Amino acid sequence: MSVPTIALFTDFGIGGPYVGQVHAALARLAPAVPVFDLMADAPRFDARRSSYLLAALVDFIPPASIVLGVVDPGVGSDRAALAIEADGRWFVGPDNGLFSMVARRANRVEPWKVDWIPPVLSASFHGRDLFAPVAARIASDDIPNGEAEWCHPCDVGELEEATWPDDLAEVVYIDAYGNAVTGIRGETMKPSENLFLNGIPMISGRTFSDVSPGSAFCYENANGLLEIAVNMGSAADDLGISVGCPVEVRAT
Repeated sequence: MSVPTIALFTDFGIGGPYVGQVHAALARLAPAVPVFDLMADAPRFDARRSSYLLAALVDFIPPASIVLGVVDPGVGSDRAALAIEADGRWFVGPDNGLFSMVARRANRVEPWKVDWIPPVLSASFHGRDLFAPVAARIASDDIPNGEAEWCHPCDVGELEEATWPDDLAEVVYIDAYGNAVTGIRGETMKPSENLFLNGIPMISGRTFSDVSPGSAFCYENANGLLEIAVNMGSAADDLGISVGCPVEVRAT
């Protein structure tokens, strides 16, 4: 039987108190459960682009893990709180589309809406006050089921933003090296096709050493997404790429 772990996926950034406070809440509520930071710099306020990144990282998360996902610009509003089981992993966070790609690509999905309200709930930090306690109770084997009083089942079609495209044809993330990650899975691009940026086809490669230093190219990154990079350089700086830049896959 797999031991549960909790993975944090947030747009909090590594500075400030926010990631640390979520860790502190989990340490208090589930002290025996390991916690690790999967990503702390997801696109800020952007559940849509973050959903494609999270879905690309799922296969590398240990089985039976709980992903505590907080990209939540609607915090304090009437948006629902979710606990979703997808292929044996749990995902806890806001119902704003953050888990939509995970749910769509999973073979088995069971979504639940959280009814429980903690005795102390700030208006602006549900990651610490609501989602962390829910993740902790699932990690402690308080699993949603038909008899649970703190949640109720819902249909996948009820989840927010269920109509987003299967792949997002734009840059969704710029990493520390200036590499531009798209929301398109590499497996969807045919050998006869190329990735186009600003109407220009990118050179395709398998890895950085396939092109000379300073050259731009496109490749399928280690998480299965198409990425634009410059060998020993920054695609963001050299090509003027930013998050949201459109890309296109088509035949040359």
